[in-house]
Amino acid sequence: MRYCSTRAGVQGRSFRDVLFSGYAPDGGMFMPETIPSLSPETLRTWSHLSYQQLLCEICCRSTSLSRRIPRQDLEEALSSFSIPEAVRLVQLKDSLSILELFHGETLAFKDLAMSCTAQFLQYFLRKDGKRATILVGTSGDTGSSAIRSVFGLSEVDIVVVFPCGRITKVQERHTADGTSDDIDVPLRKLFADPDLVQHHGLMSLNSVNWSRILVQLAHFLFAYLQLSMPQTGGDALPVLEVLVPTGGAGNIAAGCIVKMDGHPFCVSWLCQLNDIVHVRSLKRRLSMSDSVKQILLLASDIHDPDNLEACFWLLSVRRMEAMV
Repeated sequence: MRYCSTRAGVQGRSFRDVLFSGYAPDGGMFMPETIPSLSPETLRTWSHLSYQQLLCEICCRSTSLSRRIPRQDLEEALSSFSIPEAVRLVQLKDSLSILELFHGETLAFKDLAMSCTAQFLQYFLRKDGKRATILVGTSGDTGSSAIRSVFGLSEVDIVVVFPCGRITKVQERHTADGTSDDIDVPLRKLFADPDLVQHHGLMSLNSVNWSRILVQLAHFLFAYLQLSMPQTGGDALPVLEVLVPTGGAGNIAAGCIVKMDGHPFCVSWLCQLNDIVHVRSLKRRLSMSDSVKQILLLASDIHDPDNLEACFWLLSVRRMEAMV
């Protein structure tokens, strides 16, 4: 699988290239050039897989690595989770279920993608004998999850920047003036300088990193296979509605990709005071509000989610393909 920028300035990049990246040099985000469809029969074959086995299948299709490498990396990445299966699907009542993604060491759903991404980083860095410097901007749980994921990796330096006054006391050791959206401005400028990126080995563990989106594909597929996958033959597949809390919209981007694979998903989002996803996608209003409202869910103190660009790009590509 090869990757391109959402702004069309970069094409033909490998998984390794986009893993050790943040934003693309043209300011866009890396996305797969093609999204292969999965047949109903393939999905039925996968319906008996554990979360880890399913994740391995997904990673093998997207990384061009031999099956042995993702399997070993994923086993190591998920070994510290509080339950053996790493995730757990719990039925609440009637047809309502919740997928528990908080069993990692920092209790954030991001521990899943972060831990797996860190293992991929370690594999390539040790293979190439190189180092990387990770830049992370965060208003919520991304920072602690990123730090924990690379703990013990001698080939990695990490710098995490939090917005001043919008975080916990523990996080205030690393602060910057403004909001999470303000932090994103200088980070984009840094990644737009190819010489600086190459010299310092700059990369990101924010949800602009494709590897995080890749791992999050498994969240949607696992839930679908557990809840909706019929075991009998035929092409008709049931529809599953998925509700996703919004922050940087990385999980929503993963949901869009899974839906484009041909799965009958209805991906919705849980709106909050900073309901920019709702405003931009349904009301079609691209303007920014005057301020970002501070709420209890710190990870949602965002008014310019990076991955909305990826979502719009994915939907536009599919519409254009349908017209050809």
